[in-house]
Amino acid sequence: MSPSAPQTVYLKDYTPPSHRIETVVMHVDFQKEAEETVAFVTTEIVLQQNPASPGEKDTLTLYGEELETLVFEVDGKPARFEESEGKRLLSGLPEWFILKTRVKIHPDRNTRLSGLYRSRNGYFTQCEAEGFRRITWFPDRPDVMTRFTVTVQADKAEFPVLLANGNCLETGEDHHGRHYAIWRDPFKKPSYLFALVAARLEVLRDRFITRSGRKVELAIYVEPGKLDQCAYAMQALKKAMAWDEARFGLECDLDQYMIVAVSDFNMGAMENKGLNIFNTKYVLARPDLATDADFEGIDRVVAHEYFHNWTGNRVTCRDWFQLSLKEGLTVFRDQEFGADTHDPNVARIREVRTLRAAQFPEDAGPMAHPVRPASYMEINNF
Repeated sequence: MSPSAPQTVYLKDYTPPSHRIETVVMHVDFQKEAEETVAFVTTEIVLQQNPASPGEKDTLTLYGEELETLVFEVDGKPARFEESEGKRLLSGLPEWFILKTRVKIHPDRNTRLSGLYRSRNGYFTQCEAEGFRRITWFPDRPDVMTRFTVTVQADKAEFPVLLANGNCLETGEDHHGRHYAIWRDPFKKPSYLFALVAARLEVLRDRFITRSGRKVELAIYVEPGKLDQCAYAMQALKKAMAWDEARFGLECDLDQYMIVAVSDFNMGAMENKGLNIFNTKYVLARPDLATDADFEGIDRVVAHEYFHNWTGNRVTCRDWFQLSLKEGLTVFRDQEFGADTHDPNVARIREVRTLRAAQFPEDAGPMAHPVRPASYMEINNF
């Protein structure tokens, strides 16, 4: 399935989603085929008509890109649908139903680094803004929130680390050299915060005790041979967790919190719930390899993504026109953290210099635009 051509999206056209999703159960199975590794993704979604939707409540729009669809069923029977580029429209649906799909995807061929893709040591995801539709059929929009339970299965020797959002419920292996891990996120989240990793990585572990006495297991996963460069990032994470408790009264709400550092990553970092994925630039540092600016950058970016756990994840966007709201609020929080942690006067001077060097010229030129535009064509340019 090829991606659809860009179409203008208007803020004024927003309507609530046609359906609520009660639960999502996914099984992602990595298998070797010829010279490549493919992923079979089986998904069961429990849906209910949304009484707040003004549209036709028996009609559901699903999005999918570059998916080889093997199973597409409603309540155990093959579903009929209308299809256009990147969409499937189902109609005549009951109030409650179960959608089951099974797709085959080719992450080795994914050069967009959106959805599920290959990096040097394994497979990783990037779903903000619309990458989840490259993994499975889904109403891929930020106001559709649900609880995910995800099983990841792969060859143990090749991919010894299997991660997803939330807390790990179970791990195991079979007699064919394969293993699995089951992860459940206890909190509702939109699909753009979904994350999954199947890779060969080394790990630094630690623990954080919250103000209420809960134990949160911490882990930073890095490419082999780089474990000696992530101790500072671990301390930065613990410092950010303690500061958020002291300043805003916000505790980490999971039993596990993980960071994964990847060389091939489009952004600086991504705040996926409980499983942040970072570019290695903002995790790896050692005194003989990094400058003071590098260390401060790690401090701020690790804190920023952690602060998103509440401002962006638990409290999230209605639509992508609110992107600047979640980012602006979290930038404010990480700037306050920077001022409290480093010299507040130096931090403020640096932030104003950035505004004068980048934001003011943009606002005075042909690229000027409102913080919340009335429309967009490509959300990744937003």
